[in-house]
Amino acid sequence: MSVPTVPAYTEPVRPVPASRTPLLGNLPEFARDPLAFFTRLRDDHGDMVEWRLGRQRCLFLARPDHVGEVLAGAESTFVHAQMPPTFLQLHGEGMVNSSGDAWRRKRALVQPAIRPRQVRAYARTMAQCAEEFADGLKAGERLDIRRHMLKLTQRIAVRTLFGTDTAEQEATVGRTMEVAQREIGAELGGFASMVPSWVPTPGRLRLKAAITELDAEVLRLIKAHKQSAGEREDLISRLMTARDEQGRSLTDREVRDEAVTLYVAGHETTGTTLTWAWYLLSDHPEVLAKLAGEAREVFQDRFPDHDDYPRLTYTQQVIKETLRLYPPVWLVYAHATERSTVGGVRIPAGSRVYTSPWVTHRDPRWFPDPEEFRPERWTDAFDATLPAHAWFPFGGGPRACPGARFALVESVLVLATVARRFSLRVDPGEIPAKAALTLQPGREVPGTVVAA
Repeated sequence: MSVPTVPAYTEPVRPVPASRTPLLGNLPEFARDPLAFFTRLRDDHGDMVEWRLGRQRCLFLARPDHVGEVLAGAESTFVHAQMPPTFLQLHGEGMVNSSGDAWRRKRALVQPAIRPRQVRAYARTMAQCAEEFADGLKAGERLDIRRHMLKLTQRIAVRTLFGTDTAEQEATVGRTMEVAQREIGAELGGFASMVPSWVPTPGRLRLKAAITELDAEVLRLIKAHKQSAGEREDLISRLMTARDEQGRSLTDREVRDEAVTLYVAGHETTGTTLTWAWYLLSDHPEVLAKLAGEAREVFQDRFPDHDDYPRLTYTQQVIKETLRLYPPVWLVYAHATERSTVGGVRIPAGSRVYTSPWVTHRDPRWFPDPEEFRPERWTDAFDATLPAHAWFPFGGGPRACPGARFALVESVLVLATVARRFSLRVDPGEIPAKAALTLQPGREVPGTVVAA
């Protein structure tokens, strides 16, 4: 089957007027509300727009074919942009911050640990944690849904990564990630991004202290794994035993960096996706009823496992639609290492190139009634007509998220396992999206437990 395409791009690149302070460029508008800023660029100026982040020339791309060109050029023409100092502090020299030969080596070592066959082994842990969570719920109970979803996915991440889940570990990693979410988000979307990396801002100092605590815990676990007898099935053990083509293993520091990266991907993004799913389901009781009915029919009275995932077709549609409306990774950006072209338009070397799943996923050209939550849209026929990269919550090209399968299986199994017994009804009222390190609810998400 041929891949659907979109008409050729023929419009000129339109520059956006800068703010009244030339040195800042469009930074004030970007910092105020990045989601609205990029949406306005597309709506008011077109699919390829030039703007300024301070003195840096930037290009925003909204069309799927342009997005695809940039993602396909990863590790060649377009390389991932240098992340802010706080991000580098957290992830270290992990795969997400590497490039060239170093990135290829680390990806080859990490990928086997999260291949579909390995995800199958982790699925039981996902379902077990979801069942334990449901066991602790009581009808009529009030709770902070976001906090509970993050705590649940944190437990899954700790168990699958480290093979253990002590309260001390949960507290350590949870505290660190809260600091990271806040401080990295501040630098990605605000004036802090203009502060030189060597300046020890209060936010950077807070993050440094938290990461020091995290490092001590992770390195202690690595040491304990080395001293344990027998083969272990957790992710960190697989990272420690992986070998590259020259027979070299990852150093303890490299294992730490990859473990933290996998933790962030498996905890923060999935917990946020589940939070948004309950928010959307609360406004669409008919969708919730259908999802819960599917879960009861598929699971019957037995314990869920990986073989149930392909049978939970409607739950998969719900998660896919949730990721369309609220993609955790809301912004993807890179810089051009050499003069190139996108859509036939010349891109000078050194330009920063931005794309946003938030904007492309909500484009009525690709998704009719884009603001509507309609899981039923995700049919095989619809997929066949959707342009490549019109939906890209996990990126694409060489640097596509290697943990996408893990995240999808976890989201579907957890949501279905809980929904067959309870629903988490979010209190009425709009919850705005906040662009931080990931796409977060802009306020608390209080709700009530309701028996299914």
